[in-house]
Amino acid sequence: MNDKTKAFDVDALWALDRIGEPSLCPDGSQAVAAVTRHSMDSNKAQSSLWLFSTLGGEPRRLTEAGEKDGNPQWSPTGELIAFTAKRDQGGEHDEEPQLYVIAPDGGEARRVGSVPTGVEAFKWFSDGRRIAFVSWVWPDRKAAEQGQALRDFKARMETAYVTDEALYRFWDHHIPMGRVPHLHVMDVGTGKARDLFEGTALELSRAEPDVNSFDIAPDGRRIAFAFDTAAEKKLDNRYALAEIDVRTRRVQTLLQDGAWQFAAPRYSHSGAHLAFLASHQALGHNQPDRLAVLDQRGNWAVFSGDWVHEVSAPLRWAEDDQAVLFAAEDRGRRHLWQFALGDCRADLVFEGGHVGSFALAAGFTVVNHDGVQFPPRLSVLDVDGLRRMESLNDERLAAHSFGRHEEVTITGARGDDVQMWLIYPPNFDPKKKWPVMHVIHGGPHTAFGDSWHWRWNHQVFAGQSYVVACVNYHGSSSFGHEFLDCITGHWGEYELQDVEAGTDWLLQKRWVDRKRIVATGGSYGGYMVAWMNGHVKPGRYQAYVCHAGCYDWQAMYADDAYSWHRKELGAAYWDDPAKVAAQSPHAFAQHFNTPTLVIHGAMDYRVPDAQGLAYYNTLKSLDVPARLVWFPDENHWVLKPRNSRLWYGEFFAWLARFAPSKH
Repeated sequence: MNDKTKAFDVDALWALDRIGEPSLCPDGSQAVAAVTRHSMDSNKAQSSLWLFSTLGGEPRRLTEAGEKDGNPQWSPTGELIAFTAKRDQGGEHDEEPQLYVIAPDGGEARRVGSVPTGVEAFKWFSDGRRIAFVSWVWPDRKAAEQGQALRDFKARMETAYVTDEALYRFWDHHIPMGRVPHLHVMDVGTGKARDLFEGTALELSRAEPDVNSFDIAPDGRRIAFAFDTAAEKKLDNRYALAEIDVRTRRVQTLLQDGAWQFAAPRYSHSGAHLAFLASHQALGHNQPDRLAVLDQRGNWAVFSGDWVHEVSAPLRWAEDDQAVLFAAEDRGRRHLWQFALGDCRADLVFEGGHVGSFALAAGFTVVNHDGVQFPPRLSVLDVDGLRRMESLNDERLAAHSFGRHEEVTITGARGDDVQMWLIYPPNFDPKKKWPVMHVIHGGPHTAFGDSWHWRWNHQVFAGQSYVVACVNYHGSSSFGHEFLDCITGHWGEYELQDVEAGTDWLLQKRWVDRKRIVATGGSYGGYMVAWMNGHVKPGRYQAYVCHAGCYDWQAMYADDAYSWHRKELGAAYWDDPAKVAAQSPHAFAQHFNTPTLVIHGAMDYRVPDAQGLAYYNTLKSLDVPARLVWFPDENHWVLKPRNSRLWYGEFFAWLARFAPSKH
């Protein structure tokens, strides 16, 4: 760290621009993306659209009137950019997000029609005159009645949520009561919209139906979509693929196989093939998504079955329709790949760090990517190579010193190689003694890597003079299916061995202060620190931080993904209570001894806040030093600037009590 810079902190983190998913104009010369800016003073965010040139030149802000302009998509003709927003226009206030269009050279945005139930995910038709979109409707009401149904619902005096559905809330919100997501088509010129699913039992996924859940054929006559065929919708049901005729609304099921899960359909440019994700669920619930293709004769095949990595949406066809592009993880990093269908070969197009999103047009590839050393940025790849498209955050970042990072390999459970990332303080001197902070990732089937984290930021942690250690324990993604799936039925066992192996490796370093080692984690990482409190000898770790941690697997049946637990734990609690309890931190409470900070949000439906409260109350009952930070207005994450500042303040203050950073 030099005299002109200072350590990166939470205020600096929230001062950065956050660049969203890009969309490329047809000729590839410009990209549009939403840029979000937060204010610590107002505790609010504003998102606006920006234009970025792939040919050089400064970015240009396109919209300013709205507070949350987002999801921009360039029209196929290049004449308009569509986006969603809630605005006041023409004397009418948007109660729900609506669709707007604006010319790329600026001017006033125009609301396209007014959909009473709002507009969510959308895509352009190839003619540039129509848009397909998702809206949550009352399935027993006709389109003309939706507006009155919404007014009646909002005017009701009762507050109860009443349902007989198995899937009734997701992540941080309840599924709109009595409503389902339908696919619509809107005429951009007239604003008239039509519900393609009206009068049918069809619906898209109730869990975040996004643009990957459907695709429009190049000729504009058909739309392919993934749907749940079961009468009772559940989060883990297996989906089929269908196609609807836009004019007649006639539906044809393309693929339905109870052994498989199908998702993310994408038409080739010719319309002759449909790429999609396929997961062979009959072989196990953790089976990876594979790249598959369906032809016009109804034949389909998995192409990436022998490839070791899992394919993720969105899928994009190469211009010659001979390959498909997508992002996929590889040992803690996320790259952009091109998979040649002819010889089933995957080639790297762009190497992360972390590829968050990408867009293709006219020989240009725009990538939104990030890394431990920098937040999301836009770069373009073309025949001349790779170059940056913007420098929105460069000046702010230059005012701070960042710590270097590296990956090391340790010997973990079963004698397997396990990856551990280290992020060092900016002023790290190996001749001095340093505290160590384990940051344990959630999931468990995710991975820490060379990526930027807005909520658990490695550079903010390292800026407080901790050496940050991130172990990709058994169960983590991107290291092969067997490595991911091997923890099923005995959670905590291999993962703890891996974290402990990381600590053993660190203790061999002369620069580690063995009296200042702490462990922190969120979600499954919170589960892990609660598990460690009941299984690790007191004194090895001076303190724990448990954010949104799973504590009691029986009580966790209150969450939105309750049907998943039986698969991961190997039993339901009513069938084998001993097996479930053996994997549950609460069953080892008698051994709790290490001071713990417990953090939870009341709007967390993935790990309900009763988990954190029960853990905290147990610690207090056992006279173990504990502190509770409970947010009534946050979900599984902490998303408001002021709450984030408080989160980091409590986080570091707690650790300073037991493992202070002296540098």
